[in-house]
Amino acid sequence: MSYLRTAILLAGLTGLFMAVGYLIGGASGATIALLFAAGTNLFAWWNSDRMVLSMYGAQEVDERSAPDYYRMVRELAGRAGLPMPRVFLMENPQPNAFATGRNPQNAAVAVTTGLMQSLSREEAAGVIAHELAHIKNHDTLLMTVTATIAGAISMLGQFGMFFGGNRDHNSGPGLIGTIAMMILAPLGAMVVQMAISRTREYAADDLGARICGEPMWLASALAKIDNAAHAVPNMDAERAPATAHMFIINPLSGQRWDNLFSTHPATENRIAELQRLAAAMGGQRHAAPNTGAPAGSPWATGGSRGQTHGRSRGPWG
Repeated sequence: MSYLRTAILLAGLTGLFMAVGYLIGGASGATIALLFAAGTNLFAWWNSDRMVLSMYGAQEVDERSAPDYYRMVRELAGRAGLPMPRVFLMENPQPNAFATGRNPQNAAVAVTTGLMQSLSREEAAGVIAHELAHIKNHDTLLMTVTATIAGAISMLGQFGMFFGGNRDHNSGPGLIGTIAMMILAPLGAMVVQMAISRTREYAADDLGARICGEPMWLASALAKIDNAAHAVPNMDAERAPATAHMFIINPLSGQRWDNLFSTHPATENRIAELQRLAAAMGGQRHAAPNTGAPAGSPWATGGSRGQTHGRSRGPWG
């Protein structure tokens, strides 16, 4: 049902795009709009990962520069049946993470330094498993496509003022219709884009919890990240709000409502779903202790790589 709903929403977004093109230029306008969408999506297919990683100043790391982080990604990717993605670190105090790439063979996982410093090892595993779930579900490509089409609809709406505003009511939308189109078309595109994003977040929470093996690790991480995301600004995200839907928690300030205009479901709703999943899986009902990461190296444990302040070993070894 999740995939069916996503497909219906994506079809609606494409239909809206073509409808705006038709209002501007008739049948030829709809055709041009479709070709334009294909061109922009082709560009996004090959370049979206590099663009967004560069936008956030993400630096690629390896087993020598970030051993615990890299090993965790490798082990969880193995549990998910995925090829090893590229691993990136963003210098940002807000705890957050995202995945990108056109397919599992060309994927990347990026976390902030704030996440490494504030989450326990188990919670970090839950977050990374969530991002790997996005890769396994091909959500990284889907969200790029939806963002591209939504952006193109907004652009077409602006073009409508120039190409349709001077027509009379018999040959085009007219001035009033054009103004309405400029407002309603981008709004409609945003609503559909956000609906798709929220649908995929629930799916990634479910699969991510199964990958790491304990839903409450992810639930605890979501609670921590949500609290911090509204207290610690992410200036890179504020400058590029169109990328907000990529993160595990909305990085923008003031976005806490689970409604049509939110990029993510309400965190308490996501946690409730994870609690139900934990019960169904027979897992523990309570999250890992809500403690910060160890002082110094975020997941280093003084030589005991599999332990975190006495807690049990995670699936990474």
